[in-house]
Amino acid sequence: MSSSISPQEQSRALFERAVAVTPGGVNSPVRAFNAVGGTPRFIRSASGAWLTDVDGNEYVDLICSWGPMLLGHAHPEVQAAVADAVARGTSYGTPTEPEVELAEEIVARTPVEKVRFVSSGTEATMSAIRLARGATGRDIVVKFAGCYHGHVDALLAAAGSGVATLADGDRDALALPGSPGVPASSTALTLVLPYHDRAAVTAAFAEHGDRIACLITEAAPGNMGVVPPEPGFNEFLARTCAEHGALFISDEVMTGFRAGREGQWGLDGKQEGWTPDLMTFGKVMGGGFPAAAFGGRADLMAQLAPEGGVYQAGTLSGNPVATTAGLTTLRLATDDVYAHLTRVGEQIKAATADALTAAGVPHVIQSTGTMFSVFFTDRPVRDFDDANTQDTAAYAAFFHAMLDRGVHLPPSAYEGWFLSAAHDDRAVQTVIDALPAAAAAAAKGAA
Repeated sequence: MSSSISPQEQSRALFERAVAVTPGGVNSPVRAFNAVGGTPRFIRSASGAWLTDVDGNEYVDLICSWGPMLLGHAHPEVQAAVADAVARGTSYGTPTEPEVELAEEIVARTPVEKVRFVSSGTEATMSAIRLARGATGRDIVVKFAGCYHGHVDALLAAAGSGVATLADGDRDALALPGSPGVPASSTALTLVLPYHDRAAVTAAFAEHGDRIACLITEAAPGNMGVVPPEPGFNEFLARTCAEHGALFISDEVMTGFRAGREGQWGLDGKQEGWTPDLMTFGKVMGGGFPAAAFGGRADLMAQLAPEGGVYQAGTLSGNPVATTAGLTTLRLATDDVYAHLTRVGEQIKAATADALTAAGVPHVIQSTGTMFSVFFTDRPVRDFDDANTQDTAAYAAFFHAMLDRGVHLPPSAYEGWFLSAAHDDRAVQTVIDALPAAAAAAAKGAA
């Protein structure tokens, strides 16, 4: 262990206390370190590109709160705007100016015409699907294995064996519950297909097209690691939905305003000339606060209450503090910010590839826009099956070696590495300096 990292007495003590009162000791599963082993670091504070834990250790942050901290932690202008908002009150239960301004900012950056705010990405996807079902009068939802859209019952689904025989006319080739507590009835109307499998999509719509309300996909999957859509794939999905009267939902909770200024849509849809019917947003648009949104064509969004009959509501939706944080973040997310993220990302990707290659560790680095991830496998990753070929033991060894040297990676091999505008030369050099020893550890720890 590097001498700069002190023992984790305080983190261990807090984790023991947390386990006694919280399932697994955490409030979101990946934080528990189950995938890599060891004790999660309890963070006391963060500034710029750095985290400081309760034992006083400092780490370069390559999680960035799983994406939202595009500008870095405790950005002074965001902090000042939030402080002003808090001074005026934290929640009113009435409309406020910041929510209007944030909605205008999102509409200006994306193809959506109207948006509705919620408090989490799960709420956004759940609401978008309800709207799609209400608008089409249909019930089946199509999704892809490996794409995560929150913990909505209907979307926590695993592919059943029937998917393989769908083309043979199996009308019951729908999904199985992907979690205890999710009844079969909740996933019985969800069809799970392999990502990038155009033939499976075509067969699904040929068989069930008159019952499919929508197809939902991550605009660029980031929850099995970053798997960029092949050129034209999202356009194919949009076209197929349109041909069958279904709605195309592009989930940009992760990629929105993170992959680029206009999200993943700015990298493919804008170039190819198509738009989703509905989109979901989260993470960056909340500036580190719990905020998310869904939006789309004005005629579809008009079917939401109070204009239409599709009901959706939320006490804290459009919270003035959260929308102020998101609005300030987006206004500061200039082209220069994205250029910096691209430049720093290229440095870290190149150094990581060099270190892993020198240590003889099979790996693939994939990216879309400013998002990237490192797969510990010897093949390109096109879908969830490919992602599952990773050597997770090698990643766990790599993760802990980096952590011991002051770099906090995501504690899972299936996540993206996130950077911010605050990742400066010192932060980047700390990452680069840690890589050779971590690559060697990965080589020794390989399964």
